[in-house]
Amino acid sequence: MKTMKSVITAVIMLSVLTQVNAQQMKVVTVVESIVPMGIGRSRIIEHQQNVNTSDFTTARTNGKKSVQKEIKRSDVKIEKLTETKLLNFYSGVGINFQNIASNDALITAKVNEMLSEGWQLTFVTSGVESVGSASDNHGIYITRLFFTKP
Repeated sequence: MKTMKSVITAVIMLSVLTQVNAQQMKVVTVVESIVPMGIGRSRIIEHQQNVNTSDFTTARTNGKKSVQKEIKRSDVKIEKLTETKLLNFYSGVGINFQNIASNDALITAKVNEMLSEGWQLTFVTSGVESVGSASDNHGIYITRLFFTKP
């Protein structure tokens, strides 16, 4: 009887551990242009196909020799993705707060959509690329949303 309890306990523990570790992950990227005059492009980007990293990974033999040149950049690009149009942060006269609020509404709708599909928002990271000078007329603001699903 004690052995049977041990086996049942072990099966339950293995089942729980498998469920904890068996998660899917999805990254959604928000690109918002900080280019004046509405010239830039802003989007929510979501990949729609999975890839195998080993198809694009090579090993260095002595820390210097690499065969990465054998992997073409065009082979790395995926074919299936979705783009949700966003507005640029700047209009012709400066920061456009209505555009920012509109983007917030679209990003919120995307997050709510993912949550309703069973995804959990687990991490957010962001960054800005810009020269940052008085004559700066280009740049992007990127936010990556990391979702997990059991």
